[in-house]
Amino acid sequence: MTVHLEVAEGVGTLRLDRPPMNALDVATQDRLKELAEEATRREDVRAVVIYGGEKVFAAGADIKEMQAMDHAAMVLRARGLQDSFTAVARIPKPVVAAVTGYALGGGCELALCADYRIAGENAKLGQPEVLLGLIPGAGGTQRLSRLIGPSKAKDLIFTGRQVRADEALALGLVDRVVPADEVYTQAHAWAAKLAQGPVIALRAAKEAVDTGLETDIDTGLAVERNWFAGLFATEDRERGMRSFVEDGPGKAKFL
Repeated sequence: MTVHLEVAEGVGTLRLDRPPMNALDVATQDRLKELAEEATRREDVRAVVIYGGEKVFAAGADIKEMQAMDHAAMVLRARGLQDSFTAVARIPKPVVAAVTGYALGGGCELALCADYRIAGENAKLGQPEVLLGLIPGAGGTQRLSRLIGPSKAKDLIFTGRQVRADEALALGLVDRVVPADEVYTQAHAWAAKLAQGPVIALRAAKEAVDTGLETDIDTGLAVERNWFAGLFATEDRERGMRSFVEDGPGKAKFL
């Protein structure tokens, strides 16, 4: 299998495993969707890390496979490509991308599906599809512009240039830069901490933020309002408030 789901301490690691560059062929895309949906369903997975290994995150699509596809073939495949990435973006739990080495094209688009991105000092990110006479097709034109703004996104998409970790951090494309050999450890620690948090509240927060980015503010506020009120029916809310009153802030233990 080209993608694995490994679970420990409430954290599910979606590990890409297609040496040498984790090229995202159709089989890998489909497997990614399958395991993202499994991570969504499993109660023992409370947070997720996306990881490609110590040397490379994912260098993009399998160009040889794509070269053999004509317009009719891609019309049939394009939705499946997007659906595999959307399945990752829609995991209703905290998701962090642990980026080492190249995260280009589909690799960059996969990192964009995470809630948070930790990159190694050796990371290089970009959307080079224009250099092939294409545009990003797995969400890059949409998620990148929402993350870093349209003008910066257009610069990366129009030029196809790669950016190193420090520039990616300055652009807001990644959230933290660490030594390459610490990427997975720090990503897992981020996820493990959140895996101990209130599951339903974290799900609510993610849905409210993501929905708000995709719609008008009134609709976003309605989603926030409904989740906020609904959380008053949860045991985690009772536990959190009781702990605050009795022991002070930040000491609640959630199941």
